[in-house]
Amino acid sequence: MMEKNYIQITSGRGPVECCRVVVLVMQKIVEHSKQLGLEVELVEHEDGPEDGCMFSATLSVSGDCIEKLRSEWEGSVLWVAQKNTFRKWHRRKNWFVAVNFFKPLQSGTINERDITYETLRSSGPGGQNVNKVETAVRATHNPSGISVVASDMRSQCQNKKLALERLILKLSIIEDAKQMQQTHDVWMNHNTLERGNPIKKFKGDL
Repeated sequence: MMEKNYIQITSGRGPVECCRVVVLVMQKIVEHSKQLGLEVELVEHEDGPEDGCMFSATLSVSGDCIEKLRSEWEGSVLWVAQKNTFRKWHRRKNWFVAVNFFKPLQSGTINERDITYETLRSSGPGGQNVNKVETAVRATHNPSGISVVASDMRSQCQNKKLALERLILKLSIIEDAKQMQQTHDVWMNHNTLERGNPIKKFKGDL
């Protein structure tokens, strides 16, 4: 089984237009990944202030051409808005998002004893059978207080595995930020976005 790599696309806590560009850029990365024969999946996201917008999105990707994808996407991405459906009166045209590639923490880096699992009822789709039993799982990393919830799957066992993956993913992002001499708050607030010198530039409606 190929090792997963991850791609984080973030608005840097920018306005609604940046959150929309996160989704548009994510769609282009997914399309490009499939063209390269890579397996790609959305594993985590934070919804933005409007429908069709995200503050951030994290993709898992695996395959033989990840470095090619990285060389073409990692860095700042500029979207030049031809039409702004959110704020028609706004004069600004240039909206930036950041694309970062990283690998998850190595197996054994996180002590399983430091993780607490809690079951809860799923509030997501799936019908009454899902909501009658506690299929959702919350995983908490006790030393850091970081927690995630997985309720995507029908079985508690599957959600536990997914919660662990998401927890490792979030801890990996934090560790990567530390290595870049950034603080935990940088990740939590998505303030790492560098505007200017975009690696890619697009023109289109928001």
